[in-house]
Amino acid sequence: MFNLETPCSDTVAAATMASEIYEMARKRDAVILAHNYQIPEIQDLADYVGDSLGLSQQAAASSAKLIVFCGVHFMAETAAILCPDKRVLIPDLDAGCSLAASINIEQLRNWKAEHPNAVVVSYVNTTAEIKAESDYCCTSGNALKIVQSIPEDKEILFLPDQFLGSWVQKLTARKNMHIWMGECHVHAMVPPKRIDESLAEHPQAELLIHPECGCLTPYLDRVVRQNGSSNLKVTSTEGMIRRASESSASEFVVATEIGILHRLKKENPSKTFYPIESEMSCRYMKMITMEKLHRALKEDVFHVTVEEEIARKARTAIDRMVSIY
Repeated sequence: MFNLETPCSDTVAAATMASEIYEMARKRDAVILAHNYQIPEIQDLADYVGDSLGLSQQAAASSAKLIVFCGVHFMAETAAILCPDKRVLIPDLDAGCSLAASINIEQLRNWKAEHPNAVVVSYVNTTAEIKAESDYCCTSGNALKIVQSIPEDKEILFLPDQFLGSWVQKLTARKNMHIWMGECHVHAMVPPKRIDESLAEHPQAELLIHPECGCLTPYLDRVVRQNGSSNLKVTSTEGMIRRASESSASEFVVATEIGILHRLKKENPSKTFYPIESEMSCRYMKMITMEKLHRALKEDVFHVTVEEEIARKARTAIDRMVSIY
């Protein structure tokens, strides 16, 4: 259902705009995809809500001719790579990603030149150019499996997230894995002390923590030692959704971007969710609004394309990611 808490001037105008969005999407044979971190009203308008890879898979599986991707630019690029026969729109071209911006193509090529025999594993939070220079892409949900699938004697360059890389390196005990020092501005903002503070504030709660979180690093030994038996669960956004539904716990502290709280509450109305930090909001994700979504459908903006040769190379890395999901 449409969420009446809206940035529009009043609920009548918001309801009218929502109705127009639905009608334009139907007439244009469009599917609306929204990331878990989008604002509530965008999530409520979407045909599908999920993580970046899941949404791109939905795009590829959909029979719709038009994909409107309510997320950030690298996600729309990934959809364009997987759906070359479909038109992909993003409602705001400035919706970027601080993590994706933490490495550029020249830096990656120089890094590869320093380690010519290394296997390059790139987090999906990267540009199409970076994916095209990579051997594998990965998500937070399958980064561990991807690295484990690579022969132990092969050197690995893992990029761009230092915290996800550190978590994978700790769990695999990999000695020949080099990690790029990039970070997400949202996940890096939480101080380590917030883990113990949050669990002390909510002693009955499970802590769901994204592996991009910088606050996780000092606790890696605890996570490995307890082997998942504690109330600290390291998982992707989709993993959080699944865990909240399956767990017997009734309270959860959530350590990731606050947009996911809307879906967690919506799908688990009898459970309580607390953000580890109420300021964990991505300014890029929040650039997508109802007004911009309305304009995207009405004016056919903004078209996201990927150069054919880059898309071809990037698709290889993405296909390897999907095969080990």
